[in-house]
Amino acid sequence: MKHGLVFVWVLVLWCVLVNMDGLALAMEDETEGLSSSLAANCNYGDALGKALLFFEGQRSGKLPTGQRVTWRGDSACTDGTPENVNLVGGYYDAGDNVKFGWPMAFSVSLLSWAAVEYRQQISSTNQLPYLRKAIRWGTNFILKAHTSPTTFYTQVGDGNADHQCWERPEDMDTPRTLYKITSSSPGSEPAAEAAAALASASIVFKVANSKYSATLLSHSKSLFDLADQHRASYQGYCPFYCSYSGYQDELLWAAAWLYKASGDIKYLNYVLTNQGWSQAVNEFSWDNKFAGAQTLLAKEFHRGKTNLAKFKTDAESFVCALMPGSSSVQIRTTPGMHAHLISQ
Repeated sequence: MKHGLVFVWVLVLWCVLVNMDGLALAMEDETEGLSSSLAANCNYGDALGKALLFFEGQRSGKLPTGQRVTWRGDSACTDGTPENVNLVGGYYDAGDNVKFGWPMAFSVSLLSWAAVEYRQQISSTNQLPYLRKAIRWGTNFILKAHTSPTTFYTQVGDGNADHQCWERPEDMDTPRTLYKITSSSPGSEPAAEAAAALASASIVFKVANSKYSATLLSHSKSLFDLADQHRASYQGYCPFYCSYSGYQDELLWAAAWLYKASGDIKYLNYVLTNQGWSQAVNEFSWDNKFAGAQTLLAKEFHRGKTNLAKFKTDAESFVCALMPGSSSVQIRTTPGMHAHLISQ
């Protein structure tokens, strides 16, 4: 089940994340044809709960009190030891025992975005405490992996060796090889994605835990500087999570979240200076974040920042690619309105 963390969360939440003035209403108009009986049978609250439960099943490290997936046990409790760093925790990627930092950070970004945009709705399903715990399990690991301003550990475990021996994480005996990016061996995509994850999470915890929120934001700014000041595309450990779309989308995505989290005008100026990077796309994925950045910045356009018009236009193009009945639709939907890309 490759790309498991990302797949499960996108499955449940992607459609609701397109939330701009007018565009969300247009999507609602297009879906009015769903029968009331079908809508009644689509228990999205239950789907949300099961998605969050999945994250508990993917936990690595020393499991907490209150762990609901009780058949799981502590695992990988010495991760990081070869380089005298503490990399215990985080999430396994899918059915394997590797911790891939880049897609893990993207999952945390999506979890946080959901908590920021739909706090009330998620709270009404009694899932908000579990969502916050899922976010913090990921952000705690990202903080550990960011061991200095110019060092970020991006992977624990050798994918090829791991996939030769499928075993319970509690029993694994495959190498826990460490991979990292530095100023001399850079990788802008995972650093910028980690910055986005921490910035978005800082908003989630701003009221409940202001000290933790400030720590997240501080590390986010440092990771963004690492990504931007030492630009290079991340090749990591191909064929696992190579970069296909370049690093520009992650830099825009991270800057958009940093502006939303901090209000610092320099991040707004950054996206304006680099708005030529923005492209009209028909997907939003662990590799391509343009649509996410465009959606965030389109909301700022609707708040009066009209110099962000390009991002609004690109976001509208993406929405049209998703919208049932659109002349430019490139997405199909299940009866319950889960979107999936039409094969090219």
